[in-house]
Amino acid sequence: MPTLTLRNARPTDAARCFQIETTAYEGDEAATLEKIATRIAQYPQGFLILEADGEIAGFINSGCAFDVVMSDEAFKELVGHSAEAPNVVIMSVVVDPAHQGKGYSTTLMTEFVQRMHGMCKQTIHLMCKQQHVPLYERMGYRYVQPSPSDHGGMAWHEMVMDL
Repeated sequence: MPTLTLRNARPTDAARCFQIETTAYEGDEAATLEKIATRIAQYPQGFLILEADGEIAGFINSGCAFDVVMSDEAFKELVGHSAEAPNVVIMSVVVDPAHQGKGYSTTLMTEFVQRMHGMCKQTIHLMCKQQHVPLYERMGYRYVQPSPSDHGGMAWHEMVMDL
């Protein structure tokens, strides 16, 4: 069993996170290296890293907003982000394909939710593909609606968790 460590991201993590993002997501849905670096620099407390035996195996990154508009593409670059805002918007939940199927996304999400609760956030929002809706429902999210976003040419579904 590998030793798992959960920590906030550092600027030096950007390249490895980008590598995972591009291998785990399809086509244009992956964030660019620049977007990942911006998310780490502007909101490291909302960028949670999971290491397995000292190697980054997955991560969650997010921003915060007073008014959540899930289809807002500029928000993915943290335009409109405010660390003091009560609503968290998850942009990526991703595990390296070599580490998938080990429960790491649940480990990441459990820790992330605890940290956001500890920061007195009120809600956590995310978008996912249809096949992931049941997974997030089991984690405590409720289905909101099909999203108007066509990010990466994909169909998305909005979900929210009240903290």
